[in-house]
Amino acid sequence: MKIIKNISAQNWILLEKIYKNGIIKLKNKRYIKILKIIPINYNLKSNFEKEAILNSYKIFLKTCNFDIQILIQSCKEDLSSNISKIKKNINKKENKFLYEISQNYINYINKINSNQKSSSKNFYIIICNKINSKERDNKSEEFIQSDLKEKYFKIKECLSRCGNYVIEISEKKEIEKIFYTFLNQRKSNNNLY
Repeated sequence: MKIIKNISAQNWILLEKIYKNGIIKLKNKRYIKILKIIPINYNLKSNFEKEAILNSYKIFLKTCNFDIQILIQSCKEDLSSNISKIKKNINKKENKFLYEISQNYINYINKINSNQKSSSKNFYIIICNKINSKERDNKSEEFIQSDLKEKYFKIKECLSRCGNYVIEISEKKEIEKIFYTFLNQRKSNNNLY
């Protein structure tokens, strides 16, 4: 008879420590930093602007000669507060025609929300300090953290030229929320957003 040992989530999650500056130490002795990207709406730009943006992205890809990972999270929107506001406004007015239109709109919102078509997207870039084990022993944590900070500034400068906003994720609660939503997508879609 084979005994199956229950393994908790903490055993297989690589997260070891989150520093005050937002740098994350993993159990495999690597360090990562998460950057949130708020992108521009490329489709609204003129052809000249689109060409300039593409050239800026080319520079970004050439300049960042280190590994990056792009993470896109789709989050279901919670539209219940919008629906409750509409219902309050319906109750204030005595117009039957307005009541019907508002009720149809609420039904439409509920239908979209139930089909999970109402979602927003969060864009992240994860940068890693990739040092082999021999080098890692000789490098201090301060050196590794300053290396990640330098990579952050390089990404921020390049992507800002394209019109994007780059936000450094440095609060522990926000980092935990990103990990939570990534690892518990079904649950987080229903509860957090």
